[in-house]
Amino acid sequence: MPTQTVTIPTARGYTLAGSLEEPVGLVRGSAIYAHCFTCTKQSRAAVEVSRALAREGIATLRFDFSGLGGSGGDFGRAGFASDIEDLIAAVGYLCESYGDGVLMVGHSLGGAAVLAAAEMLEHGKAAAVATIGAPADVPHVLGNIHGDLAAIERDGSGEVEIGGRRYNLSREFLEKTETIDLLAEVARLRVPVMLCHSPTDETVGIENAGRLFEAAKHPKSFLSLAGADHLLLDPADADFAGRMIANWAQRYMPLRENWPLPEDGVTIGSGNGRFGVEVHTRSHAFVADEPRSVGGDDAGPTPYDLLLSALGTCTAMTMKLYAVRKGYPLDHVRVDVRHERDHVPDGDCHEQAMETGDKVQALYRSIALTGPDLTEEQRAKIVAIADKCPVHRTLEGELHIHTEEGAG
Repeated sequence: MPTQTVTIPTARGYTLAGSLEEPVGLVRGSAIYAHCFTCTKQSRAAVEVSRALAREGIATLRFDFSGLGGSGGDFGRAGFASDIEDLIAAVGYLCESYGDGVLMVGHSLGGAAVLAAAEMLEHGKAAAVATIGAPADVPHVLGNIHGDLAAIERDGSGEVEIGGRRYNLSREFLEKTETIDLLAEVARLRVPVMLCHSPTDETVGIENAGRLFEAAKHPKSFLSLAGADHLLLDPADADFAGRMIANWAQRYMPLRENWPLPEDGVTIGSGNGRFGVEVHTRSHAFVADEPRSVGGDDAGPTPYDLLLSALGTCTAMTMKLYAVRKGYPLDHVRVDVRHERDHVPDGDCHEQAMETGDKVQALYRSIALTGPDLTEEQRAKIVAIADKCPVHRTLEGELHIHTEEGAG
């Protein structure tokens, strides 16, 4: 996915560092991703989930909370209330770029933060909220802090260890973290909620999802991330969560961009990234791109992939139809097609190419038929019919391409 580096100003005078994952094709909405406690926007889950959302057409902003990663501010004095302020500022940034109706996604304590922030936003700013492994009470996070919290309460500040890193926390941080009644905030929430949680989460138990689900109002949904760990370290788990959240949220998100499906032919529109485009047929939409080796994002098949696919699919369809009509016992067809740019032909074609200086190109097609009861004669007839498929005849026939400037 194309990734854009962004900075988000805050009311406190410092900026938040963000990375915006842009869809290659049409932008169907925007989302914000709030990372887990003391993680950053570069955590594996943050990157994988954000890119999974972008692949589904949702521009997704992942950012560092105050005092973490590349963001300004003091983490040791920020606390949970500061996380909420950061989210409100980040949502405002997305609304300016893409309009209202932002999908808010939060992981662990970031999930608690999006639940609390969504209730405080102006009506319409948040379209829906999805959490991953979120705790039902914010003070739960204090259990992951190793240090003398009583001494910090008494003295005003002190050093602690969180996730193997040292931080200097203030009394203000603890007070802001202890005073949030998250279940009450969730009960007031009036946007759709999706709670994603693993029943084997050893950091934030599954009972937290039950308490949040009970507090939330409908429409609300639950997604089991069975087998996943709390941090979603397996990219497959993060990708699954992102895709499921995206499909669920599209029911509630306003469509940012739309092209009508063409009545005839296909419509192609340029997207984000260097090469990415979106293709619309009469009933389908998909993305095409170039591989990373030539500067693309590898978000979809290349133009030549599509060309070879056109010949291969038409070949397979034609042979299947022929076998059915003839009553041949054909079980399966496999067609492999490859492209050769510097083909050296024989005979008259070679002489013609030498005279004009043109390079001769060729497509190589390999056909494999499965059907134990097929006779050799039937196999030969099925393979022979491949040359009569419509795309084959178009490519080998006299083809004219007419270009004109259309309306934008």
